Amino acid sequence: MSKFGELIDVEVPVLLDFYTEWNEQSTAMHPVLRDVAAALGDKAKVIKIDVDKNQELSEALRVKGLPTLIIYKNGEMQWRQSGELDANALITKLQQYA
Repeated sequence: MSKFGELIDVEVPVLLDFYTEWNEQSTAMHPVLRDVAAALGDKAKVIKIDVDKNQELSEALRVKGLPTLIIYKNGEMQWRQSGELDANALITKLQQYA
């Protein structure tokens, strides 16, 4: 989990996408997240976390529904939502924390 601390303890907002390959809503978010990452460039980070491969972290953050989207900035959780969002909504949300 120390690597997780390094991922989120940065000055730009970090969007975490907790997903699984077998969850239809999760896989539907993949192109949306690519668009968000492309639109924001180095103003934000987008990190996908497979809950099947990161069960300890998923449990620690109480990830239940998929996809779960969480924004961190400077190591602190700023926003969280379960379910799909479109690219524009995510970009707007991330820019609030930039």
